[in-house]
Amino acid sequence: MAFQRSHKLNLLRIVVLLLVALAGIKFLFRDSLTLQLHKHISKDSTFWGDAGDSGPQSQAVEVHPAKITAPRQGPKQQFPKDLSATEMRLVHLDLKGAAPRVSYLEQLFPFLSRLGANGILIEYEDMFPFKGELEVLKSPYAYSEEDVEWIQQLAELHKLEVVPLVQTFGHVEFILKHAKYKHLREVERFPNSFNPHVPDTLALLKIMLSQVMEKHRRSSWIHIGADEVFHLGEGKDSRNWMSHNKGDTGTIYLNHIKEVLDFISTQYRGLRVLMWDDMLRKISVGALQESGIAKHVSPVVWFYAPDFDAEQIGQFITKYMESGFEAVWFASAFKGTTGPTQTWPPLSSHLKNQLSWLRVREAMPRFAPLRFQGIVLTGWQRYDHYSVLCELLPVGIPSLAICLQTLVNGGFMEETRRKVLEVLGFQSMQLEQSTCEGRGVFPGAEIYHMVEQLNRHLKESITKMLEEESAIKGWFSPYHRKHQFGNPRNMESFGSKVLKLHEDWESFVRDLRARLESIYFPDTVEEWMEENVNPYLDPLRDLVRDYRAIIRLNAQPKAP
Repeated sequence: MAFQRSHKLNLLRIVVLLLVALAGIKFLFRDSLTLQLHKHISKDSTFWGDAGDSGPQSQAVEVHPAKITAPRQGPKQQFPKDLSATEMRLVHLDLKGAAPRVSYLEQLFPFLSRLGANGILIEYEDMFPFKGELEVLKSPYAYSEEDVEWIQQLAELHKLEVVPLVQTFGHVEFILKHAKYKHLREVERFPNSFNPHVPDTLALLKIMLSQVMEKHRRSSWIHIGADEVFHLGEGKDSRNWMSHNKGDTGTIYLNHIKEVLDFISTQYRGLRVLMWDDMLRKISVGALQESGIAKHVSPVVWFYAPDFDAEQIGQFITKYMESGFEAVWFASAFKGTTGPTQTWPPLSSHLKNQLSWLRVREAMPRFAPLRFQGIVLTGWQRYDHYSVLCELLPVGIPSLAICLQTLVNGGFMEETRRKVLEVLGFQSMQLEQSTCEGRGVFPGAEIYHMVEQLNRHLKESITKMLEEESAIKGWFSPYHRKHQFGNPRNMESFGSKVLKLHEDWESFVRDLRARLESIYFPDTVEEWMEENVNPYLDPLRDLVRDYRAIIRLNAQPKAP
């Protein structure tokens, strides 16, 4: 009996030792993966505030790395999820200008989730890592395939559905600007829109869609753009087609869209499709029904005005209901719609736009069986590929927070205001003045404050110095500078003020550039500085250069 008890105890000890060893191996493996994830998550932690600060930014969003088993792993084939009963709120990332580094998205995604977003609409344009014959389309700073996969893992971690957007008809300047694809233009002079009659157009789109979907196997939707197809029907091929077929531009448009939808439905069963609705507004119910596209796509009705006509929207929705569409989406805006050169979003205007859409949302039961599926909060970064940059994304974050929380809560009540201020880390906001007071703890808050300083003071302070300082106008005019003619006695009366103003702004701009470079690629930083800083700072720089050169001459005769 004693021998048996001893034998059993030895067996028990061996089992316990094995269990302990297995637990240790599991712990080490998990810790290694968690460390890898934290290396990605932590490399841009300063976007929540100043580096090393243990204040509110460290509490703003809690990240749970265990939800990702391994960073940057290859995509798995997945069937689209059934989200038909989920009311979607997609935040639009327009990457055709000022595309942020992935490190910024690591900070942004948990913030969007906290505000009430459950998806992102990514308009890649030339930031997608196209390959093979499409490689010419890539920006020099395009995301890598690993970046695209990491973006989706981050989105999944924070419960954000990723919807890729691929323009398939209009707004394809980033494609048709290249000599290789110039023959696909609807009108030879303009790179805006595809010629749908050239077989190479559809062949190119199939390759593009395939490459994008290959990297987005988790996605339940794809957006095919198809808005603002400028000059459709003006090309020679379109005019010939309309003449021979007694057709119109609406038929040309629908035929092309149907070919795109047929390809998607055949290749990616279960994948749902979205498209902007503006071109559909001009087409009759009968033509829409005859085309059969309603079975394969949902229109996204977009209006960005603060107080748009809800009855007009109702007419479009009625048309889509009668045409047989099963679901409809809306599109509002949080930035990028109030002027192509706008640098600061008008908060009140964008809030009113959300409130207008909420009124339309409340009326949707009238349009049954047409179903409301969701809303896209657009944040345009350019009006098109050739236009200047609109408001930078960090500058638009307070507007986005207001808009998202308004949609989540069904209005902008006092409780909504308090929640927005808490999440942003502000003490107060003035909607009509589009200003917020407080430090801010959102991603890119430093850039928000610095752009605000530029907008308020850069142009004003320099203009005041150059145009209102009597000593400069009297003793250092453009004529004096041209002929290097100046008296140090007079010049020194304003020199210290000019030099200090110049030094202060140059120091400020160096700091701003460093902040921008932490979020954006060099081309974006250079463009933004050229458009928003240099036009005002360069005249001051020129004045300082001339001042230093002429004062060293020690009052010489006028140069010829």
